[in-house]
This record gives sequence, C-alpha cells and structure tokens, in this order.
Amino acid sequence: MNWGLEIAKAVGLAVVMFTFLAVVAAMFGVLLERKIGGWIQSRLGPKHVGPQGLLQTIADTVKLLQKEHITPRAADVVIFNTAPLIVAVAGLMDWIVIPFGPTLIVRDLNIGVLFFAAMASLTVVGILAGGFASNNKYSLLGGLRSASQMISYELPMAAAFIAVAMQAGTLSTVGIVNAQAQRGWFVLWQFPAFVIFLIAATAEVNRVPFDLPEAESELVAGYFSEYTGMRFALFQLGEYAEMFGMAAMATTLFLGGWLGPLLPPVIWFLLKMYLIVFFLMWMRWTYPRLRLDHLLNLSWKLLLPAGLIWILITGFVITFF
Repeated sequence: MNWGLEIAKAVGLAVVMFTFLAVVAAMFGVLLERKIGGWIQSRLGPKHVGPQGLLQTIADTVKLLQKEHITPRAADVVIFNTAPLIVAVAGLMDWIVIPFGPTLIVRDLNIGVLFFAAMASLTVVGILAGGFASNNKYSLLGGLRSASQMISYELPMAAAFIAVAMQAGTLSTVGIVNAQAQRGWFVLWQFPAFVIFLIAATAEVNRVPFDLPEAESELVAGYFSEYTGMRFALFQLGEYAEMFGMAAMATTLFLGGWLGPLLPPVIWFLLKMYLIVFFLMWMRWTYPRLRLDHLLNLSWKLLLPAGLIWILITGFVITFF
C-alpha cells in the first residue's frame, strides 16, 4: 500500500467534503429552509438581498463574523469556548464514512456505521458542556433536555443500524450500498427500520417536533442562549452538518446510496440526500413541538421495543428464508 498516496487522497477528500458542508450544507441549507418554510406557510421568505434573496445567508454570515464575542462573567471560560467546537467537529466527523460514490469516500472503514453512530453521539457532549458552562438556568435546562433526548433516541437508531447491518452482512457503508446493488434498496425490505431511523434522526439533530433543547418559547434559545457571533454560528453549522449527515446516512442505508441509471453516482446520491433533507424541513414547518414526557415515551415505549422486535424478525427471516 502506498501510504503517501492514501494520506494525500484522504486529506484532499476531507478538505473537499468539509468545504461542501460549510458552504453547501450550512449556508445553502439555511437558505433552503427559509424558502421551504415560506412556501409551506404561504409567505415569500428571503427576497431582498440578491436575486430572489439568494445572498441572504451570505449577508448573515458576514454579520456574524463582525459580531463581538461575549463571554458571561460567571461562565466557565474554557468549557464555554470549547463547546461550539465540539459540536461543529462532531457534525463534520460523521462525513468521513459517507460514500458519495464507489471511491468518493474519505475512509471506507469496516465499522463505518459504528463510527458514524459514535461521532453523532459526541454532539450531546458539546451541547451539555455549552449549557452547563454558560451559568444560565435556561441554557442548563436546554443542555439537560438535550442529554435526555439524544441519549434516548440513540438506542432506536442503533436498532435500525443493526437490522440493516444484519441484512447486508457488513458494517461498511460502501459494503451496504454494494449489497443493495444485488438485493434492491433496503427501504423495501427494511421499511420499519427506515421509519424508526427517520424519527430518531430528527430527534438526534434537535429538529421540530423534537427541538426541546432550544425551545425558544420556553428557554429563550436553550443551550446556546449566551453565545454570540461565530460561536453561535458554529452551533448552527454543527446542527446542519448533523442533519445533512443523517440524510446522507439514510440514503446510504436505505435508498441505495449512489446507485441509479444514466446519471453520475454523485448526482444520484445528492438527489436522494436532498429528498430526505426536504422531508426533514417539511416536518420542521408542519408539526408542533412535543412535550418532554411525550418525547421520551415515544422513544422508550414505542420506538425502542419496535426496533428490538424488528431485529428479531430480520434475524428470523435471514436464518430461515
């Protein structure tokens, strides 16, 4: 193995992918969400900055870059300033194992799905640290809500991962897509796991109707209430990177990844991924926020038992049929 070539390939793909996330996923994602929200609510959305409002997100980014960084006097300075970096880096690390094509992947790990789950779970550390270090009761409540919510929904998501890995016979994301090339998209055979994954993914990225860690009407802005400028933007970057990462993983696990006729693999992957992103944004502007006890009951009393039962059914079918 030519280690120099492998390292250069990994670094090059990492730079391209993280640039894609920062520019396309975050900046374009915010604009897309505003436009979709306006369409769903019968209003115009951004219209005045640039043609049809296309430069609105760039203007917001420039504004955030100019904002003063304020650290509360009673905050834990080190943890307060580190928390946004943890959230942003955790959101970006998910993409190391996402395959845009047969060879367009930063690193095809044989435990790719496990690596994705591990990186996604780090987000709660940054959110809880930011809420705790702010020395603000609203931020602390948002951080604690996030911890209870995200830890609860990691278990149903893991059940969906296990069911797909059992059918594919591998934890490699590239191997799972290759298995779908032979057996058809797993959304056909693993539809209950697909539904469980979508619900759990929505909760993992703190999206409505699972946005209790932010809950503007109750907690001002939740765990990032005390953050200003680009540190606030880093939390948003992490959230959008995580949302797009969940959509990309759903595409990989259930929708055949880059598989499709005529068009290049990357185009197929992006089309499927943005279809999932559109669905998540549609949910964001359609449903009201759940109550905390209802949110936890949905995970522990419905999704987790359903996920475990589906694992048993999948194992039975694989063994006997």
